[in-house]
Amino acid sequence: METKLFTSASAAKYIKRMENEKSRLVSIEQKNATYILAQGEEGEPPAYDYDGIVSRIDELDEAIRIVRHALHAFNAQTVIPEEGVTVDEALIVLAQMNSKLRRLERLRSVEPKKRLSSGYYGGKGIIEYEYANFDVKKAFADYEELYKRIANLQLRLDLVNQTETFAVEVRSPMD
Repeated sequence: METKLFTSASAAKYIKRMENEKSRLVSIEQKNATYILAQGEEGEPPAYDYDGIVSRIDELDEAIRIVRHALHAFNAQTVIPEEGVTVDEALIVLAQMNSKLRRLERLRSVEPKKRLSSGYYGGKGIIEYEYANFDVKKAFADYEELYKRIANLQLRLDLVNQTETFAVEVRSPMD
């Protein structure tokens, strides 16, 4: 076991690297775990080390679990300066704010008064209008304010993910 120092960003890259190696090994296993010979044909089976591959995948899974758990703990405990929320809470808040931003995007594009294309009410030549039932200018301003708030929170989150570190005791299968 060794102690590795990670940022959130480097831990994610490390996990991705281990997942890629695991996928490579599983692919080798799928190709080489069996082979076909015609009746009476002789040949060498493809190179495949059952014990070695199973053991290596188990090592990768253990390291992934340990680093992923440490990353989750980091996210749950690390408070973003100037925000007063943990990384985990910030991720939840960002998802909620982005959902609200999409709603505000629709609302800010509503016209305060719009003539309907059908044009006539009941065929009697009465023109119909559709009216916004809220202050469209306020929706536009709220959108702009929320957009800036999301950008600021994302920048602060990115800074923490790139600079704050945590240590993990791991038997590194990648080194």
